[in-house]
Amino acid sequence: MPSFERPNDPNIAPSPWILRWAHLVPRGGQVLDLACGHGRHAVALAAMGHRVVAADIDVAALPALPGIAPLAVDLETGVWPFAGQTFAGIVMTNYCHRPHFPHLIDSLADGGVLLIETFGQGNENYGRPRNPDFLLAPGELLRAFDRLQVVAYEHGAEQVPRPAVRQRICAIKGASLATLS
Repeated sequence: MPSFERPNDPNIAPSPWILRWAHLVPRGGQVLDLACGHGRHAVALAAMGHRVVAADIDVAALPALPGIAPLAVDLETGVWPFAGQTFAGIVMTNYCHRPHFPHLIDSLADGGVLLIETFGQGNENYGRPRNPDFLLAPGELLRAFDRLQVVAYEHGAEQVPRPAVRQRICAIKGASLATLS
């Protein structure tokens, strides 16, 4: 069964959730694709005209494309590698390291958009990840990012691309009114 965490297929399409809300990311600002894997979201965001920092422990598989700045970084050292930087958008999929949650808020510029899609409790019944440290409780993203304006949130089971329990949030820093379509 393919792994969501670090898929071997570099041609996996970007998440429909990320694509659905990417239009909210302010133009001209830099976007952080955190734990970017093969860079499927970095590529999509760069194609939309964003400058993207694509960060992961191994960035060797990232395509060399204009607008994408790969950054090899161990995200779990206990030090937030983006201190003092702000981003127009932060994308994080299939990754959960709760100590970063406050840093994600601090690293968003005013009007910046946070897009997260990861795993929820119950996923252990479908496959990896099974470790409770990587599975969010229902509503956990809502509570963790309650300082942001939540545009959309989901928690539930899905069958495509494979059976899993997912939790997703789209939130904006500040009082910006989101354009929903």
